[in-house]
Amino acid sequence: MTELTRWFEISRPERPVAPGARRVRNLRPSAPMFPGYRVAAIVPCLNEAAAIANVVTGLLEAVPGIDVYVYDNNSTDGTAEIARAAGAIVRTESRPGKGNVVRRAFADIDADIYVLIDGDDTYEAAHAPQMIRALMEGPYDHVLGVRTPEDAEAYRGGHEWGNRLLNGVVARLFGENARDMLSGYRVFSRRFVKSFPATSRGFEIETELTVHCLTLRVPCTSLPVGFRARVDGSESKLHTFRDGRRILQTAFSLFRYERPLPFYAALIASTATLFAMLAYLGHLAGTNIGLTVEAQFAGMVTIAVLVAIGVVVDVVTRTRHGQSHLVYMHHPAVPTAATAAVVALAMPERELPAVTTAR
Repeated sequence: MTELTRWFEISRPERPVAPGARRVRNLRPSAPMFPGYRVAAIVPCLNEAAAIANVVTGLLEAVPGIDVYVYDNNSTDGTAEIARAAGAIVRTESRPGKGNVVRRAFADIDADIYVLIDGDDTYEAAHAPQMIRALMEGPYDHVLGVRTPEDAEAYRGGHEWGNRLLNGVVARLFGENARDMLSGYRVFSRRFVKSFPATSRGFEIETELTVHCLTLRVPCTSLPVGFRARVDGSESKLHTFRDGRRILQTAFSLFRYERPLPFYAALIASTATLFAMLAYLGHLAGTNIGLTVEAQFAGMVTIAVLVAIGVVVDVVTRTRHGQSHLVYMHHPAVPTAATAAVVALAMPERELPAVTTAR
């Protein structure tokens, strides 16, 4: 018996799994792995009947004492029933989009540590304890799981290149390299979750999470995690070009929203360059089109307006950042292991949720 399986005891016979899915032992935790901490996993799902049971049982097996919340986003293939039978707490978000699910879950769930993982069984749940320990030992507010492909089919065609491109764009815009901005495997502290505005609706939520880290300058780190191909019968909901365009739009929108001075400085420089080119071309053509009083006045007014807008928006942004930081500071940091152990001794032993067997 390995060290990990000593945390568990067999609670029920193995249940059938969907064709092509990986079979996971159905184990019930005998004691919390992190006593004194409330650990919650958030699993957004849309038609993941072939994979969700493995994700739920994998989390329960890897992190004894964790509460696994599966948020069903209008599935039609029985995902919710399979997740419930596997031991998850199932909730529903009717508004489509992963961003809407994360927004709802962050508002509803009360915990000390949050694990966000996709419901397609492409991430290795066994790496969750390592990520949680990294969060506690930092202490950090955000631990990013950097995807390490376990097989050649882990990334769909063009996605690995697209991921590097988007990482490079965000690094250029915000001055820091996020390594794997689009990873769906992350661990958060309570104060990160409760200070996160969550305005995105779809897959661009990962971009917003990354930018929130960079703008609020929260302590964060990253760890490599296993990443594999989807199981048979499970289909990706990510549309390469449509969602890629939305992610790029979100990155540039957040740049304008979070760093207005560089954004408006670029606009001012572009405007000045345009009028300088007009003047030069007019000089070459002998028309002086770019040197008329009206043209010069229009250029100066445009630049003055852009400067005024940039200054005002920057003041508003700094005020908003200050308010966000106050909300962030309102919540305590993740308690140390020693503090959590003392709290655990004072807490009554909680009852484990009933686990039903799929028939």
